[in-house]
Amino acid sequence: MEPKAQAASDPRDWTDDAVAARIRQLKNRLGRDVLILAHHYQRDAVVAVADAVGDSLKLAQAAAATSARHIVFCGVHFMAETADILTGPDQAVYLPEQRAGCSMADMATPEALEWAWESLTRAEAGPVIPITYVNSAASLKAFVGRHGGAVCTSSNARNILIWALSQEAKVFFFPDEHLGRITAHDLGVPLPDMLVWDRGLPLGGLDPEAVRAARVYLWNGFCVVHQMFFPEDAAAWRQKEPGIRVIVHPECPIEVIREADAYGSTEMIARTIDAAPAGSKWAVGTEINLVARLADRNPDKLVVSLSPHQAICANMYRTRPLSVLRVLEGVAAGEPPPVVRVPVSVAGEARLALDRMLTLS
Repeated sequence: MEPKAQAASDPRDWTDDAVAARIRQLKNRLGRDVLILAHHYQRDAVVAVADAVGDSLKLAQAAAATSARHIVFCGVHFMAETADILTGPDQAVYLPEQRAGCSMADMATPEALEWAWESLTRAEAGPVIPITYVNSAASLKAFVGRHGGAVCTSSNARNILIWALSQEAKVFFFPDEHLGRITAHDLGVPLPDMLVWDRGLPLGGLDPEAVRAARVYLWNGFCVVHQMFFPEDAAAWRQKEPGIRVIVHPECPIEVIREADAYGSTEMIARTIDAAPAGSKWAVGTEINLVARLADRNPDKLVVSLSPHQAICANMYRTRPLSVLRVLEGVAAGEPPPVVRVPVSVAGEARLALDRMLTLS
């Protein structure tokens, strides 16, 4: 237990260790009523106080499985929305930093998607199954549920696209064009059969005849962090460190992925490096907090960022241990902060798309 004098001081003046000690104290007091979830991209001090750490799929599964009444989601807004959809009405989901959004998710709005869908109908594109990456607003997940589609994560995109492509229908994949492209291509869809849909142009800036001939439409959205990696980064590391292996996230452009030895979700990247033999060398194309953590816990291996620049997710970085503490203090005092609550009318249809995802994972 922390010293009484420190407990009475302003928490904003505490060290991360002091904040962590208070968080542990409150967690012990609240017991199983509270679950703290943290994404891999969170800073180390937040990961240290979490009950579960993982990628979007793993954390969604954890939220769906828990009976905790209070879920503190250390991530970004769409993740907390997903947790709310997958939990019961007697459970509350909190986002410690309300400003933690996602620029990729913001690249696809319900209005733009409805416009695109109507355009496909007018162009007589034929049957289309919508697939939304989990990095999207609840309203887009509801659209997908309403139209018979599914949500996917980077962990299960392959399974979801196998399901969609087996139905003799075209696929509209949004909002990340890069994950859609590499997954569909590795399943045998030729690159010319995939069209990039420009969200700001009528019919996505495409010719109606080309739209009717295509198999996959890719919304032109992207992750800012994963655009910081380039094919020449892989060549530079191979020249500097002979024998180094390159592993990247599928939100990277296909030109980067094709220069890598492996690609996969954050969960897959972490699992691969943790299981690698001592002395192995890795250049990792994903967010720097995860890369640094993998380097720290694998001192017998060389683990470096693929990029020479700091590929950091500013929105994930907003959350601090103090952010988590404020939520727990409010819950313990019976005055919890505002919850993330998806309207029932949206949550019902979004749940259909999320349940399809969990069933196919």
